[in-house]
This record gives sequence, structure tokens and C-alpha cells, in this order.
Amino acid sequence: MGNLVGSWRFKEPSTVEDCDSTWGSDSESDEAMAEDDSGMSDSVSPAESERAAGHRGDAALQLTDSPESAPKMKRSFYAARDLYKYRHSYPNYRKSRQPNEYRNLRFYMNKIPLVPDGIYIEEILSKWRGDYDKLEHNHTYIQWLFPLREQGLNFYAHELTQDEIKEFQSTREAKRRFLAAYSVMLDFYGIKLLDKSGNVVRAPNWQERFQHLNESHHNYLRITRILKSLGELGYEAFKAPLVRLFLEESLCNSTLPNMQHSVLEYFVYTIRLPATRRRLLRFARQHYRPAHAFLWGPPPKKGAGGSIGAGSSGIRAPAPTPEQHRRVEENTASASSRINVSSHDAILCQDLVGGGIKGLPDLSSYEAGLQEPLMLISGRRERSEFS
Repeated sequence: MGNLVGSWRFKEPSTVEDCDSTWGSDSESDEAMAEDDSGMSDSVSPAESERAAGHRGDAALQLTDSPESAPKMKRSFYAARDLYKYRHSYPNYRKSRQPNEYRNLRFYMNKIPLVPDGIYIEEILSKWRGDYDKLEHNHTYIQWLFPLREQGLNFYAHELTQDEIKEFQSTREAKRRFLAAYSVMLDFYGIKLLDKSGNVVRAPNWQERFQHLNESHHNYLRITRILKSLGELGYEAFKAPLVRLFLEESLCNSTLPNMQHSVLEYFVYTIRLPATRRRLLRFARQHYRPAHAFLWGPPPKKGAGGSIGAGSSGIRAPAPTPEQHRRVEENTASASSRINVSSHDAILCQDLVGGGIKGLPDLSSYEAGLQEPLMLISGRRERSEFS
């Protein structure tokens, strides 16, 4: 029995719809008057509206393609699966057999340096702030400053463990330095951390830094890692203010137009609470142009005939009821067997039958995703609070 339990693995999602339950229990009006638990408002300030008016006017003159003539875009399964695993705390995570050395915690206690550079956290916090060339071109520190339970590009950095996370969250000195490191990176991006609630605003040098960030796509990978690490180490509430600022700057103010896709495809989906994701996506939908190309929900309403209308975002509908499950099982009872295909194998199968893979994910540009695999979709849906 012990071996059976030990070998059990969680069945990973195989489609974007399986990965995203943001709108699974939502209706268009059920939260219209609800209090925002993240302190966000769907409206922008008068000053922001005035700044954005000119940008939206110019965009309206350029984006005149009809939904039929516009190119079809898809969400990235690669991104959706990665963020699903993160939000669900890595369901197939296997505890390392190596002794837990708490190297991330010890680094933040200033007891060991990061490897391979041999630099201590206090040196980074005291000397690297404002050294934008060093922060831009050094690629080994980010995995140490913002550790995760997954391997990064620096193979000398150690993955977090659940035991280490608990110790980190109860260590005041480590938490203080972690927030200081977060502030250093925000300054690098032209953003200022206002308070201990995670609220953020533009820094005095925001124009210079935003111009750099708009053209520095590899920093979008870093920001995704930072957001994930905030959630792992007890600062989940810090994510929404930062993501909201990036939405305003990329969609309303056009100061970070190249970041639009990364904010919507990656940054929003690091947030574990579906209600907070919905509020951010509703705000984004109000300002996204062209409006018909918005891929991130909410799902379109059914027409009179019960079919989904044009422009479907592909976001899944509410989970099937037990009665619907029973009917599906009755209809498939005569099948002699059922094949479950993993995400990896399904992609290979697609390639073999002639579909091919048009392009592997290009992490440096942060925009490409895997083409959605051909596979069977089960009716099973998760019922986790954090989905």
C-alpha cells in the first residue's frame, strides 16, 4: 500500500482550458458591487484618463480591422501549464532526498554568498541599488534573490523546499532583506514601493527606466519570477498592486506597450485568488485594443441556440455538474478502453501525424508558446480554492 501511495501522481492538465479556472464559477454581474479584497478599483484616476485619452484616440485610428479580418491568436499552453503548477503548489513535486541545507535562507541571513559570483546579500542591498548596468547584465543573482520551488537558469542556485519556506517566513531578518531586495528591483524598473501593503507608484526616474523596460524583454521573465517568489515567501498581497500598475502603464498610458501580452498571459496568472484575477482582467478588457482580440475572458454568453458566439476567448465554462458527469460516463460505457496522453507525448503525436510544431517557446522574447496539443479532454475539474 505504501508503494502504491508513493507512486501516485497528479494528472496534469492537457489544455489551456484545464489550466485556467479564473471564470469557472463567475457570472458577469455577481461581483459588480462586491468589495475589492485587493484594494483595487476598476476605474482610473482623472489624471490617468487624461494621459490615456490621446493614446486611445491614436490607436482607434490605426486598429480598424474587423474581427473576421484580424489574425487569430491563441493563448500559450506552455504558460498556462507552468502557472497552473505554481498556483497549485507544484502538485507532482517530489521532496529531495538530499539533506535540506536551507541555502536560500542562509543566503538571506548573510551567512553564505550567492554562487558562482561569491557576493553576499548585504553587498547587493548596499552597493547594487541604482547600478542599473550591473542589474541588467548580471544573470546569476536573480535566482538567489527570488528563490522558487523550480529550477532556474543558474544551476548553482537551490530550489526552495516547503520546510525552508516555513523557516523563511518566520525569520524576521530574512524577510526584511527580502523586501529590501524587492525594492531594489522595483527601482531598477522605475517603480517605488510605498508601504508594507505592497502599494507601488512610478519612481522619479520612471521615464528613463520604462523606456528601457519596454525594450528589455528578458526582464519580463525576471518579473514573473519575482511575482512567484513573493507568493512563496508570504507576500501574495504584493502581487496585485504591481500587476495593476503594469496594466495601467501598458494598456492605458502606453508607456510599456511591449509588455501587454506578458502582463495578461503571465503576470496576472501568478495570482492565486481567482477573484483578484477576475478584477484585473475586467479592468484590462475595458482598455484593451482591439477589443475583439482580448483572449483572457470572461467567456462569451451563449446565444439563443445554445452555441458560443464568435470571438470566444477559449476560457472554460463552469465545471460540469455530477449529473453531466453521469451522462458522459453512460455515453462512454461501451468504449473498450480510454487513452490518456500526457502533454509531452501529445505534442510528439501531433508532430508525427503531420501537424508539426511551429516553434518552441523562445524564453528570451517571452512571447512564444507551444501550439495546443491534440488530446482527449476529461470532464474532471479541480475544486481547489486556489485555482
